[in-house]
Amino acid sequence: MKNRGISQFILLVLLIFTVSCASASAAETVPEETKAKTDKIAEILSSGKAENNESEKETDNEEKEGEVMATEITTQKFYASGENVKPIGRAYFSENILWCAHSGTGAEFSFKGTSAKITVQGDSASARLNEGNHARIAIYLNGERVIDDLLKEPSKTYTVFETEAERDAVITVVKLSESAMSTFGIKEIEVTAKGSISPTPEKEMLIEFIGDSITCGYGIDDEDREHHFSTSTEDFTKTYAYKTAQELNADYSAVALSGYGIISGYTTGAKASTQTLPKYYDNVGFSYGTFPGFDAAQTSWGFTRKADVIVINLGTNDDSYCQNDADKQAEFTAKYEEFIKTVREHNKDAKILCTLGIMGGRLYPSVELAAENYIKATGDENVFCMKFDEQQMSDGLAADWHPTERTNVKAAKKLTDEIKKITAQ
Repeated sequence: MKNRGISQFILLVLLIFTVSCASASAAETVPEETKAKTDKIAEILSSGKAENNESEKETDNEEKEGEVMATEITTQKFYASGENVKPIGRAYFSENILWCAHSGTGAEFSFKGTSAKITVQGDSASARLNEGNHARIAIYLNGERVIDDLLKEPSKTYTVFETEAERDAVITVVKLSESAMSTFGIKEIEVTAKGSISPTPEKEMLIEFIGDSITCGYGIDDEDREHHFSTSTEDFTKTYAYKTAQELNADYSAVALSGYGIISGYTTGAKASTQTLPKYYDNVGFSYGTFPGFDAAQTSWGFTRKADVIVINLGTNDDSYCQNDADKQAEFTAKYEEFIKTVREHNKDAKILCTLGIMGGRLYPSVELAAENYIKATGDENVFCMKFDEQQMSDGLAADWHPTERTNVKAAKKLTDEIKKITAQ
């Protein structure tokens, strides 16, 4: 259509030139011929204008069809990579799978569309019959929990929502249980939408929580102190750690293992030296669950994003070993000081808050002494201490005498106030 328009324009110019020449040389003898040629020009002008209008209409229609195709709702699939989702905690992307080990790890993304499905990959624990060790997973849609499941198969797809009309959606995947028993990976995200998915923005503050079963939410969904461990009754979102991060509108990361300590894990006698958290701090996590090509305990954590605040809540399990023994308490103090140094090496500017007390505070003076010794030795004054209030019987007791959600609410309030205080300095 464009080439034809150019040809008509050239013909039009030639006709005008011919008419002009004829008028100049023989104006008195060819008025009729001139008039005929003038009429021909008008005819061509009218025809060309009409055809050009048709051409413009065709071009407009083609552009509109392209716009429709570009905004057509389609089914799309994505990996949970950093380009598509915001990793939560120490979530680790490897071989196109985002692995979630520690409590609270996961991913978050947003999009506008009519459906969303998430496929997860289980580790070796997912194929076992032991109900107490399966990974517990929660999926949230715009802040509301819509999936709460124990992963009992190697691979599973969850339908988060399906609607006829488009809707804005923020989807959050959170591992509710701890890393020691099992891990899982986010394998694929499928959405029906016009556009792609996007990571939600990072929040201004990142808080890292280092702890034990209290931080994991051990038994928090089972308020019977005579009951025992199960991943099915762990829920990180009900802990003081998660609640503190929510109150401060902060991103979080948790490094926590039930039964672990600084120099000893929980024991009724001999020192449990294999259950110490510091030796796993530099790694993605630790788990008895395995998967070909991924081992949390053998995978280094990059510390790419530095924490602004670090809360250490360790010593409850060490107390079962140290008790009132002065030499054991001194060993605890020395190793705690070493651990502060390790934490500082990876987080140069963070406020470090050393805490203890929810399930007993006998070792809290040793925690304070470790912090004091570190400050004197290094001159680092960004290290602080806070003692939690001990849990009360009136607030109930969860499995194996662990704190209930009510106790965690109180602990979160105290910790939130303390973090506001130290970050204002």
